[in-house]
Amino acid sequence: MVAIVRLIERFSMMIGTIGAWFMAPLVLSMVYEVLARHFFNAPTFWAYEVGYMLAGTVYMFGMGYCLRQGGHIRVDFLYDSMSLKRKALVNVLGYTFLMLPGCLWVTDGLFNYAMEAFVSGEVSGESAWNPIIWPFRFVWFIGFASLCLQAIAELLKNIMIIQGIDIAQYGFGATEEAKG
Repeated sequence: MVAIVRLIERFSMMIGTIGAWFMAPLVLSMVYEVLARHFFNAPTFWAYEVGYMLAGTVYMFGMGYCLRQGGHIRVDFLYDSMSLKRKALVNVLGYTFLMLPGCLWVTDGLFNYAMEAFVSGEVSGESAWNPIIWPFRFVWFIGFASLCLQAIAELLKNIMIIQGIDIAQYGFGATEEAKG
């Protein structure tokens, strides 16, 4: 179980890091657009689509990483007062019956959505640039797949906690359980 969690967490970290690197071209393209539009009266025909595609990539690639870091919002007015094993049980139930089924369903749908765009050669239709859209839709699929995998890693970590294993010794992502 430990090896699987480590592998998934490395993948989430890698995808999150790739997503973070997309922030630099996003900022550069938006600065260029503002300068071209306001100082040279020469707006670009591609900035809108580059902007939403790069921002979407940052957000989508960050979902699994955020879960790994314990950064998603949690309603914890009851959760905080629970013991570590009870928190783990609540997490196992939540991941098993709420998060994973929905996440897997969306991931499957996004894969089909990307494949349809690839097969049909669909273009965005949003600007004069009109790029093919399947790479961005594939980004959605990768983002949700990363989130699903990280949810599986969180599920496994919580199962280990229920079994009485101290997961802090393994140096996993910063989860509430590891913080104790």
